[in-house]
Amino acid sequence: MPGTTLSEDLQQTHGRGGAGDSGGDGGDSGGPGIPAVPQRAYITGMSVALAGILMFFMALTSAFIVRKGISLDWQPFALPKILWLNTAILLASSWTILRARKFFRLGDMPNFSHWWNVTTAMGLFFLAGQLLAWRQLAAAGVFLASSPSNSFFYVLTAAHGLHLLGGIVALLFVGLRWQHQTHLTPATATEVVSIYWHFMDGLWVFLFLLLYLGR
Repeated sequence: MPGTTLSEDLQQTHGRGGAGDSGGDGGDSGGPGIPAVPQRAYITGMSVALAGILMFFMALTSAFIVRKGISLDWQPFALPKILWLNTAILLASSWTILRARKFFRLGDMPNFSHWWNVTTAMGLFFLAGQLLAWRQLAAAGVFLASSPSNSFFYVLTAAHGLHLLGGIVALLFVGLRWQHQTHLTPATATEVVSIYWHFMDGLWVFLFLLLYLGR
């Protein structure tokens, strides 16, 4: 109900047996008059969304490979070293969100909130690092329109950054509990957001290797 905190919502969810976190057969209901929706419905929806995102990036990857193969003006450039740090931060954020999920299942709400917020902060640090990488490239004369290789770097990193920003918004939604009556219980929200976050982490590792090895 309005005025409740995330901690109270989570405790109420566990008090009802954690139906939204058990495996998908339990229903989620955010309040009177809001129909129960199985957790598996949200996970299925997320899976479909991730499949669409994957197809989009595979299309960009195919264009990258084909363009590099036929291009006479492909100009390799050194990737900013901060991208290695960014990659480490994002990989670490997958571990911190796993920690948050562990404490959620145990009903330890203070530790859940701590690790969830750490994950959110790491996501913000990653985006800040990406912006810094862009500034470093611009300072070195590597611009979007300089060559096809440059264009693909900016397009791929920008597309991933926008999708990751969506994940940060979702993390904030769960952490700050902006909505109090919704089809999503905290159990389902944390599960679905975690799936998306791990996908974004794995996608970045793939893109980083593509950019590094495909220069």
